[in-house]
Amino acid sequence: MEIKPIEFSELLGKVPLSEELLKNHLKLYEGYVTNTNLLMKKLEEIRLSGNALSPEFAELKRRFAWEWNGVRLHELYFENLGGNGDKSLAPRVVDIIKGAFGSFESFKEDLIATAKMRGIGWVVTYFDPHTNNVFNAWINEHNESHLAGLKPLIVLDVFEHAYMLDFGINRPDYINTIFDNLNWMVIESRI
Repeated sequence: MEIKPIEFSELLGKVPLSEELLKNHLKLYEGYVTNTNLLMKKLEEIRLSGNALSPEFAELKRRFAWEWNGVRLHELYFENLGGNGDKSLAPRVVDIIKGAFGSFESFKEDLIATAKMRGIGWVVTYFDPHTNNVFNAWINEHNESHLAGLKPLIVLDVFEHAYMLDFGINRPDYINTIFDNLNWMVIESRI
């Protein structure tokens, strides 16, 4: 099995990020796809050779989560971009958010505060289909701190590569820009 990168070039000119930043970010995403495919091939070769208990196999297995999640988190991030921030297009999500946080503004404050935390990583708004609850979580690395069994609704990339070219070290402006350009129809479809 080989995974193929999703084409996101339609975001160029559709989101308030420079063409250079977006092209660089898409190239980085394609690198995760390439590395994931290489890892899947190498792991299969090792398994078929009977060396699945080797240290090499173990380390490549550990690395696999990093590369795989690098692919999927970037796909979720790019997919939830390109909207006009019109949350009226997601009435079910907005109702769930209000139920979890008391108000949409409280949710937004929590999400933005989480995204402004020092460090590199991701911020994910997760939906728990068992409790109808919503959580904003910090993902330090692609493969750490995910909330098991929950559905990602909103994914924000807060690694420096996502904003430094356009915003320098002004992460808050980047976060607000992305929030104002979320595609709430896509977010609604993730429930």
